Amino acid sequence: MKRVSEYFFIWALGGILYYTIEVTFRGFSHWSMFVLGGFCLLFFGWQGLLLKWQDPLWLQVLRCTLFVGAGEFITGMIVNKWMKWEVWDYSNQPLQLFGQVCVPFLILFSGLCALGILLSGYLLHWLYGEEKPHFHVL
Repeated sequence: MKRVSEYFFIWALGGILYYTIEVTFRGFSHWSMFVLGGFCLLFFGWQGLLLKWQDPLWLQVLRCTLFVGAGEFITGMIVNKWMKWEVWDYSNQPLQLFGQVCVPFLILFSGLCALGILLSGYLLHWLYGEEKPHFHVL
C-alpha cells in the first residue's frame, strides 16, 4: 500500500506543479497536461530509484528529457491530432515535429527535468524512506 500512496502522491504533485507552471506562463492549461506532468515526475523518481541514483545528473536529465519529449509527442498526437482538442501547436516553432514537440521547448523542459529529478529524489527519501539520492555531475 505504501507504493500506491507513494506513486499517487508523486503523480499528483507532478500534475499540480506542471499545471501551475503552464497557467503561470501561458495563461491556461488542460487536464491532459496535469496527467502528463504527473507521469513525468513519477518517471523522474522511478528512474533514479531503479538505478540507485548512480548515473550522473546530466545523464538522468537527458533520459528524463527524452521521456518528456516522447510523452508530449504521444499526448499531442492523441489530444491535438486525433481528438482535435487543439491544446497546443508548435508548428510555428523551429525544429518541430508535426507541431507536437520542438527542440526549443525540449531544452526548456530539460531544466524542469533537472529540478524534477532533485525534487522527486529528495521527497521520496524524506517522505517514504527511499534510498537517499546522491547526485553528481560526472
